[in-house]
Amino acid sequence: MSEFLPPARVRAILRLAQPSTRRFLPGLAAGVASALSAVALLATSAWLITRAAEQPPILYLSMAIVGVRAFALGRSAFRYLDRLTSHDAAFRQLAALRVGVFERILPLAPAGLANTRRGDLLTRLVRDVDDLQDFPLRVVQPLATAGMLAVVSVVGVWLLSPLAALGLALCLVLAGVLGTAASGSVAAGSERELAPLRGDLADRVLELVENIDVLTAFGVLDARLEGLAGADDRLRLATLRRSVGVGIQGAVLSLFAGAATVAALLAGFGGLSGGSLPGPDFAVIVLVSMAVFEIFAVVPAALGAWRQVRSSAQRVADAVPTTVPLEIPIESDADSGPDAVASAISAQPVLLLSGVGASWPGATEPGVSGVTLRLGPGERVHLAGPSGAGKTTLAEVLVRFLDYTGSYTLDGVEANTLAPSAVRRVVGLCEQQPWLFDDSIRQNLLFARETASDDDLLAVLDRVGLGDWTAQRGGLDARVGERGALVSGGQAQRIALARALLADFPVLVVDEPTANVDEAQGDRLVRDILATAAEDGRAVLLISHTPVPDELITARVTLPA
Repeated sequence: MSEFLPPARVRAILRLAQPSTRRFLPGLAAGVASALSAVALLATSAWLITRAAEQPPILYLSMAIVGVRAFALGRSAFRYLDRLTSHDAAFRQLAALRVGVFERILPLAPAGLANTRRGDLLTRLVRDVDDLQDFPLRVVQPLATAGMLAVVSVVGVWLLSPLAALGLALCLVLAGVLGTAASGSVAAGSERELAPLRGDLADRVLELVENIDVLTAFGVLDARLEGLAGADDRLRLATLRRSVGVGIQGAVLSLFAGAATVAALLAGFGGLSGGSLPGPDFAVIVLVSMAVFEIFAVVPAALGAWRQVRSSAQRVADAVPTTVPLEIPIESDADSGPDAVASAISAQPVLLLSGVGASWPGATEPGVSGVTLRLGPGERVHLAGPSGAGKTTLAEVLVRFLDYTGSYTLDGVEANTLAPSAVRRVVGLCEQQPWLFDDSIRQNLLFARETASDDDLLAVLDRVGLGDWTAQRGGLDARVGERGALVSGGQAQRIALARALLADFPVLVVDEPTANVDEAQGDRLVRDILATAAEDGRAVLLISHTPVPDELITARVTLPA
């Protein structure tokens, strides 16, 4: 029973996938009408052919002739309307679902997703979300249509032959139960595994593509390729087992469709020989049984699709928890907005930390604790410490990606009383590995200030030492490659600094700018960053484990191991 009763957080995701009643009902009504038209067409045709064999006056056949035409046209027309309206509703809801998932995951980013594999997360947010459109299309609507059709057909056959109706009802129930059980025994596990296996394969492909140079250099590319082939084999075998399950359920349905036809024949023979059942009615109850099973065949398939949809919904729910971890600050309407920040915090604020500590979500030990420092306008503070001391954790706290204990104030205003996004308008972060979009230099700068002109962009690039480099590459339209593949680590850091200058952060946190450059370049980069960032009186917190000359900074803070 637990297989068909998902937990509350999975049901919440499925509710996002299900279109509203107003949008869903037209497609359902058209689907039911199309299925009923198909069964009615076969029943009417059987009655018409059998009755015509008795050579009655044409007047007795006219209604059946019109019915055949009407049901034939209705089957196609309603089928078209079913596809049009139901898919339109599902695709519209898919857009709302995707936005809803991103809205739920946004409060977790980036600190709450630090331990999530990017390839698997991508699969959850793309392929698994796409699979959820099957919930209304391949689960809810087919089951509702088959259920209503089965009831109407059994009632219709009952009016002609109660015994045949009982046989049809019994075969429908057994086909649904046994077909689902037989398919589930072979394919249920595979259907639940498909989504996780796709995520694992995507993660391995992404890792291989992004790190092929490192893997080749260390001679482990072949091992990674073998792992990728193994992941692909597991996904292929799961897909194959699912196909075997579909074949088994098709065989079970065919078996019971034949049983229902035989039952109708046996029930009809008695009435036919006794004269209580006319020949045309006998043909109807036999052929209706066959027609119903063509539509009813979707039931085991829909239940199989349900297992896969449920698995995808579970993975999406795992990526989008119902509650945000306590370590992640939440943006709320009660927080002070930009206007309040502008009135409470000066253009050159004083940042003060007193006994600040923080933890990552799920961690048993704090990532950093007991940090006290002051950062005023124009000051350049060097924050040092061994690896694992919590330097990056503190950077995440300062831009409010992580919540904190102790006191963190801006001009005397406690940061946790302000909206996290408002704090990030004051405190900017140049991360250790700056993210560069696979676009031009211009587009990599413009999102920091959309109104900036080309002259503004060239000026800020010249300030960070990239003026000549930009000109040599052909100007602002030069591309930087995927994740900055066409620029060096130092150039990526300078582009990140240019973005921060364009955004005009009063307080700038620079996290390990020398991590991806050699010593000589690192020294020049640190000097340029400190000199350029402090030109306008902005405060700079330089986080680095490498030494920094005394003349470049105004204070030092060292975190213990």
